[in-house]
Amino acid sequence: MSDAEDSGGAAAPGREVWIEKYRPETLDDISGQENIVDRLSSYIEQDDLPHLLFSGPAGIGKTTAAQAVAREIYGDNWQQNFLELNASDQRGIDVVRDRIKSFARESFSQDHGHTIIFLDEADSLTSDAQSALRRTMEQFSDNTRFVLSCNYSSKIIDPIQSRCAVFRFSPLSDEAVTEQIQQIAAREGIELTDDGMEALVYAADGDMRRAINSLQAAATTGGVVDEQAVYEITATARPEEIESMVADALNGDFSKARATLDTLLTETGIAGGDVIDQLHRSVWEFDLSDREAVRLLERIGEADYRITEGANEQVQLEALLASLALDD
Repeated sequence: MSDAEDSGGAAAPGREVWIEKYRPETLDDISGQENIVDRLSSYIEQDDLPHLLFSGPAGIGKTTAAQAVAREIYGDNWQQNFLELNASDQRGIDVVRDRIKSFARESFSQDHGHTIIFLDEADSLTSDAQSALRRTMEQFSDNTRFVLSCNYSSKIIDPIQSRCAVFRFSPLSDEAVTEQIQQIAAREGIELTDDGMEALVYAADGDMRRAINSLQAAATTGGVVDEQAVYEITATARPEEIESMVADALNGDFSKARATLDTLLTETGIAGGDVIDQLHRSVWEFDLSDREAVRLLERIGEADYRITEGANEQVQLEALLASLALDD
């Protein structure tokens, strides 16, 4: 992350949003995406920026990379040459016809010949809006570069993908998250224990934004940020709780497994979808045979699909545990 800003010592945790305070300002400051940074840097060095498509899960640097590209190309004037829109706010064709086309038509960069339009969550655009965007990209390619960000590139129509250099961002490594959290904790004067760090990394699951937000939220009390503080503030189950619940179900003790699940949902306040995510992440960390792991993955997939389709979370999770307990 960038060292351009200095906190000036320990700061009140709630005074400023840390994900913005510590957002990298240059490509070199971005953690965990070295291959992508190298490719983007080469485009900038050659002054030959194509349209870009950034794909990957949340909190791993897509928006940061887009802003860093603009900063490095335009310097202090980057905001005058950079339009950022969130497609999930306005999904229809009007946002393309009005905001995007208007900016592309009226904006010209005297030094670089083009401006940048950054469209975040572009996979939220309707198919008609994407078709209109494709035509706009063709019409204003001489003076505008488009940077599209999405969670799923498969939801972007092929004509747009074929006009972009596609970059697939991966979840950040535990090492990258740990390094950044240590830097922020030191600069903010936060006492962070080793088990607190492990809990932050586990709860983040490769999402730097979630890790930083969790650290700031846990630090608001002014006390030590330890494992208990992190799991409480993030409403995340401890890995051992998930493992115990699955082990009890596999051993045929459905009542005990269901009691653990009930505690997680009602007392800890974890959403059913988050329980599913933690189950899926932890399958290969459990001491399970290959057969048991396959059974668990099959049940997780079925429950996840039904919950996504609108079924009751607790009923589906209890059914998952019951099926594990009844299987031979």
